[in-house]
Amino acid sequence: MLTATDPLPHRPRRILVAGVSGSGKTTLAARIGDVLGLRHTEIDALFHGTGWTPRPEFEADVEAFTSAESWVTEWQYSPVRRLLAERADTLVWLDLPYPVVLGRVVRRTLRRRLRRERLWNGNVEPPLHTFLTDPEHVVRWSISTRNLNRERIPALAAAHPHLVVVRLRRTSDVDRWVRAALVPLA
Repeated sequence: MLTATDPLPHRPRRILVAGVSGSGKTTLAARIGDVLGLRHTEIDALFHGTGWTPRPEFEADVEAFTSAESWVTEWQYSPVRRLLAERADTLVWLDLPYPVVLGRVVRRTLRRRLRRERLWNGNVEPPLHTFLTDPEHVVRWSISTRNLNRERIPALAAAHPHLVVVRLRRTSDVDRWVRAALVPLA
């Protein structure tokens, strides 16, 4: 497993960004896409249909975009995790301190709800009180799943030895890694 200061063994072409909800996966995936000139497909946009229901075309859409020569996306959603890992060459793991992540997911959720921001397929964040009633509310989901990647990613790396795994543990590591590992490749 590489760190923020380790050089990449090759130019990444198919990149996954992993992390708990609120860690900055989508932001980093978009940034990687910009730096390397790769298409970023936001996997949430493929998964969520109207009314927050899963889109029936989700798996076929993931199959299609991961057949391309290069791409970057987030590593999430159980039905496609294996496929994504098989087709990726690099996984960037945002393993940030959880207080940082919790602050981010709470601020993002509040901003989206208060501004009634339109998300994927016209969805908006649910009313704030659903934090207390919905076990899958994004903030509660982030809290309940915060340690899963500490088991999943080492197992993933063992099962997919072709996959270069970069573990970033601090927000400063993210900037350092982009500057040191990616910018020279651009």
